[in-house]
Amino acid sequence: MSGILVFLLLLSGLFVLLIVAGVLWSIRSGQFDDLEGPAARILMDDDDPQLPTPRLNAAPDSPTIPTPPTEHTQ
Repeated sequence: MSGILVFLLLLSGLFVLLIVAGVLWSIRSGQFDDLEGPAARILMDDDDPQLPTPRLNAAPDSPTIPTPPTEHTQ
């Protein structure tokens, strides 16, 4: 074998080892845990006002979220 061929084989083996080490590191560090979250998070608009949350000390019969008035037609 020529010297260049040995060099290229060693270099390609080094690249394979680096790729395997990178994939194993990314799996262990949790890079593939949530694949859907960032895709959905980019669609959410941070400028929208947040929805009102229910109060913790509210009476059971009192509404915590105001309802819009309804029109009664007869």
